[in-house]
Amino acid sequence: MLAAKIITAFVAMMHIYILWMEMFAWTTKGRKVFKNFPQDLFEPTKQMAANQGLYNGFLAAGLIWSLIINDPFWSGNVAIFFLGCVFIAGLYGAISVTKKIFYIQSVPAFIGIVLWSIIKFSL
Repeated sequence: MLAAKIITAFVAMMHIYILWMEMFAWTTKGRKVFKNFPQDLFEPTKQMAANQGLYNGFLAAGLIWSLIINDPFWSGNVAIFFLGCVFIAGLYGAISVTKKIFYIQSVPAFIGIVLWSIIKFSL
């Protein structure tokens, strides 16, 4: 269970970082992360990026919530749900923005889903 919780915490922290970048540092750090985007795109899309950042915060909150649930059955259910959301978001990002998002977002989420599933099926 420890490995599943560690990967879940890692994915949550990653989404807290994404929240920060998209909500508070889109015109500075965002430019460095998304170098292939036109530089004049960041200022006019600042509010849209902040909205996306908020959604990433909801993903992080759900993942953190899964870590503090005492019941292992429900902890696993909540973790798998939010990791599934992250996995799907990563797939969409890989298709619509850059394939790198798949490796950064979807792969860790998938590892977490596998670990939690092993735990759930052994209960």
